[in-house]
Amino acid sequence: MAALRHKGKTDGRMSLADHLRELRRRIVISALAIAAGSVLGWTQYDRLFTAIMAPLREVAAQRHGLVNINFGGITQPFTVQLQMSFFLGVIVASPVWLYQVWGFIVPGLTKREKRTSMVFISAAVPLFLLGCFLATRAVRRAVEVLLGFTPAGAANLPDAALYLNFVTRFILAFGLAFLLPVFLVGLNVAHVLPARLMLKGWRIAVMLIFVFAAVMTPTPDAWTMLALALPMIGLFFAAVGVATLLDKKRSRREPDWTKVPDDEASQL
Repeated sequence: MAALRHKGKTDGRMSLADHLRELRRRIVISALAIAAGSVLGWTQYDRLFTAIMAPLREVAAQRHGLVNINFGGITQPFTVQLQMSFFLGVIVASPVWLYQVWGFIVPGLTKREKRTSMVFISAAVPLFLLGCFLATRAVRRAVEVLLGFTPAGAANLPDAALYLNFVTRFILAFGLAFLLPVFLVGLNVAHVLPARLMLKGWRIAVMLIFVFAAVMTPTPDAWTMLALALPMIGLFFAAVGVATLLDKKRSRREPDWTKVPDDEASQL
């Protein structure tokens, strides 16, 4: 999406090189924030490791068997700690990188639209953290179901790195999924996605949400998938409602940009 603010351009547009420099700057800022959060994750590794191990220990207590993770090499404890620190860094730095993503998408909006969009970016961080929190509850059920297929009397010693990847992907999937309404409304504010098109394609959206939930929650039970899919569907329709209100307000002060004929140039 072309950024439209650049003080050096009389027509208000950025060149491709300026656009790429803007992208690089925002990536660097986000990376520095994640690195700083990773330092915190490194210092809190023991607590984080205990929390991630909790589902395995609960299953072990229920099954009265050997259920634990396995460090398969000398260097793996170090790499696991590094990965877990980075994971916490992404969570802690979410206000920064979410702001940078949003700032890259919406720089060309009017001052009024930018003020409106800031309301939604302020909702992005709580939604992301809420998704991550719900995932910590759902992952317990997912681990219990998957380990339930272990035959009686057999030990289950998953690789530490693989177990970590499963848990972190699960949590991040929930967090990112809960950002759906923010970016839908953002696209609407940016004159890209009108509310009527969102509502027209609701069946496709619901199907894609269920597909996404099924892929990101690889468990045979439906409850874990529904724990992700149903909130996403609710957030989707909430975004449609907000976008409808914005379109109505916009239509009172400017022409309908969604009904421009194919052979005419629009203001967009």
